[in-house]
Amino acid sequence: MATHSAQKMRRIVAEVAQMDKKFAPLIDRRPLCTIGRTERTETHFESLVSSVISQQLATKAAETIHARLVDLCKGSINAKKLIKVDDLTLREIGVSGAKARTIKGLATAVIDKSIPIDTIDEIHDDQEIYDKLTSLWGIGRWTVEMFMMFQLGRLDIWPTGDLAVRRGWDMVHKNKEETSAKALDLKGEKLHPYRSVIAWYCYQAVHESRGLDY
Repeated sequence: MATHSAQKMRRIVAEVAQMDKKFAPLIDRRPLCTIGRTERTETHFESLVSSVISQQLATKAAETIHARLVDLCKGSINAKKLIKVDDLTLREIGVSGAKARTIKGLATAVIDKSIPIDTIDEIHDDQEIYDKLTSLWGIGRWTVEMFMMFQLGRLDIWPTGDLAVRRGWDMVHKNKEETSAKALDLKGEKLHPYRSVIAWYCYQAVHESRGLDY
């Protein structure tokens, strides 16, 4: 179920354009932000596993490994299936030893119910979700931020550790020197409560520079 209607998102991006006017031309040129507006096709567990696999990998490589894992789990990835796959088999399809440990740890936490994965979207406090998930070995800030933005549709996530967000920010503001994650964290203090939307348009700035429609 979509969290945010197109009408709501149009109101939000109009407010974003007022908060930081440098974003206004980009918002006018690019598609309407999709965060929380589309029906999710993955379960929360599948989405997190996908994010872990994507860590520090090119998109194409991550998609290939993920597709192999889906095949290995006979069409759908869930904790009970994944926990039965041995580490050697995971390595054979391209999952590193560290990532195998991470997704196995996640599967164990889901099975023993220490992570309420199916109802985690009902937790309204973003920090509580962040704390629960980062307590697991191998799941860090970026993974949780991507999950909260693109799976849960949370609007106030600020993934400044993501190089594409920083590059997009610098493109929008025509900065000659690269903005550090720490500096962008501070700038984000003035951008509540729609930092996810601003980050999404930072991605759009990068996509536009590469000639991508979306």
